Amino acid sequence: MENYLEINKNSWNAKVEPHLKSDFYFVDEFVKGRNSLNSIELDLLGDVKGKSILHLQCHFGQDSISLSRLGAKVTGVDLSDKAVEAANNLAKQCGTDTEFICSDVYDLPNVLHEKFDIVFTSYGTIGWLPDLDKWANVINYFLKPNGKFVMAEFHPVVWMFDDDFNGITYNYFNEKPIVETYEGTYADFSADIVQEYVMWNHSLSEVFQNLIKNDLMIENFQEFDWSPYPCFKHIDEFEKGKWRIEKFGNKIPMVYALSVQKKSS
Repeated sequence: MENYLEINKNSWNAKVEPHLKSDFYFVDEFVKGRNSLNSIELDLLGDVKGKSILHLQCHFGQDSISLSRLGAKVTGVDLSDKAVEAANNLAKQCGTDTEFICSDVYDLPNVLHEKFDIVFTSYGTIGWLPDLDKWANVINYFLKPNGKFVMAEFHPVVWMFDDDFNGITYNYFNEKPIVETYEGTYADFSADIVQEYVMWNHSLSEVFQNLIKNDLMIENFQEFDWSPYPCFKHIDEFEKGKWRIEKFGNKIPMVYALSVQKKSS
């Protein structure tokens, strides 16, 4: 899929406007001060005051701005130029100094040369990347010695099922690109958009081994039987801010999170 970047950039550009208007992203409340980060990632990030943070695949910047509000110096990166434009506008509305760059993750070392205390990415990010060795190498490149990488992500088990969770449709392992056309968006299933996209499933072993291969030591790994987002069909809020697939309850993992430290030399 040589043109996957163009396809996915168009897809994410199409999502920006409906996402800004959706209840899912609560933009009005956010501008008034609501934090968009969840306990899962906050527990791993710890105190970020005074830390420099690179936020990969930041969409239109809510989590980046939330980190700025917590006292970090944040640079957010996204492939979508419309998302970066919206992120800059949102940062101005919120009065933060969050910076945003439009770039593909793999090309970022050619665009940005700063080193960071923390690299961060969360929820629905690595599925857009075909090569996790290159991804982990980029993380290593931007981390200071002893710097920390924090990631929260939807569990690969979830991505094995069809959208209605009636059966297993996709391979757990990174077998080949998944090329599909989707109506609506996870933030608004009724949104009047039709988009083609290209994704890849990544097993946990693929994630772990590529981080380790690139001198990144896994310090903390957790799995959760709930999602902090109602971005799937047939989902039930069993506790405030926590969702599960109705038919599965707590029987499958929905999210995992990890923190990784870069070796000092």
